[in-house]
Amino acid sequence: MVDAHHHLLDPAAREYPWMVGPAAALRRRCTVDELRHEAGAVGVDRTVLVQTVADLDETREFLAVADGSGGPVAGVVGWVDLTAPDLDETLAGLRAAPGGERLVGIRHQVHDEPDPDWLTRPDVLRGLATLAEHGLAYDLLVRVRELPAALRAARSLESLRFVVDHAAKPDIASGAVRPWADGMAELAALPNVTCKLSGLVTEASWRTWTVADLHPYVTELLESFGPARLLFGSDWPVCTLAATYSEVLDAARRCLSALSPAESAAVFGGNAIDVYRM
Repeated sequence: MVDAHHHLLDPAAREYPWMVGPAAALRRRCTVDELRHEAGAVGVDRTVLVQTVADLDETREFLAVADGSGGPVAGVVGWVDLTAPDLDETLAGLRAAPGGERLVGIRHQVHDEPDPDWLTRPDVLRGLATLAEHGLAYDLLVRVRELPAALRAARSLESLRFVVDHAAKPDIASGAVRPWADGMAELAALPNVTCKLSGLVTEASWRTWTVADLHPYVTELLESFGPARLLFGSDWPVCTLAATYSEVLDAARRCLSALSPAESAAVFGGNAIDVYRM
């Protein structure tokens, strides 16, 4: 069983620009030991640790954590400057560092860029092509605004595996399904795109969400991507703003209760292993 998306935090070591307003409640150290306890309690034995800030040092630290975790961190989705002229050397250096063999992907906070077409800038596309050359996946952290650019990027780079984080953050709190569902269906039509069932509880009403609130969105994703291209992720500890680790897992299982045992095993483990080549 694989948790395809979680974080570790250390506010004493770095600033988190996104940790403002209600999200400031996360301002504490969240360690791999705590993760091991949370994940192990519900049967998760492998995880993918995902970047939180645009900081190459964090990527190096996460790789070292993965190297020394003794499990459960089996993969790291780090950050690099995709536009840097020395990107190839940077990736080679990360691969040569402690834990470098566990670098499975790269992510950037695209939804925080002022330009909604950031993903289709020539320098960004060159960087994305370099990731493909290194056999890495690219995690898409986008909202509806950036879906058109994500679609164009994924179409132009068929050799790169794209993974949509948090299902592109649909507005679950308002109950709006479109245009989000239409944009996701267009992405799902591309065979090099997969999607994480993660981060949904924090897009719903934190205090009052129910499984019924999430179900229409999971249904849309199932219809678009199918169980062979969906990956479960807890988004711990960010999920704790709205739910515990076990509550997130339970909600996902209930939304996917109609799947066969083989399909469920894929969503909750096999797909992550395949997509991230772990």
